Order: sequence, then structure tokens, then C-alpha cells
Amino acid sequence: MVSSTTPSSGEYLLEMSGINKSFPGVKALDNVNLKVRPHSIHALMGENGAGKSTLLKCLFGIYQKDSGTIW
Repeated sequence: MVSSTTPSSGEYLLEMSGINKSFPGVKALDNVNLKVRPHSIHALMGENGAGKSTLLKCLFGIYQKDSGTIW
């Protein structure tokens, strides 16, 4: 769920902080942080199984994150 409180700095469109997500026997995300500034281009890259899709599914609300904040 997206936090209703504003981040410490208003310069980001999106800020994900300390995101953790586990599945039985697998720690998919371990303290992930992501900040997105306006008018910028980003690429989310990594090997297979790195957690890219899991991170986005937490952002979209498809998966419930175990801990962390999203602004």
C-alpha cells in the first residue's frame, strides 16, 4: 500500500524505501530503495530472479510487501 505521508524531500515522484518481500524459502526483495525524479528516464535491470517484477508488483499492489514504505 502506498503511504499517505509525504517523503522527506519533495523532489521525487516516487520513493520506495526499505522494501522487503519473502516467499516460502525465498527472500525476493531485501531492503530495496528506489527514487524516481520527474523528467528522468529509468531502467530497472538485473539478472533473472533479481526481483524486478516482484518490486513492481509491490508498487502496483499486486503483492503485499512485508515491510518498507512507498511514497
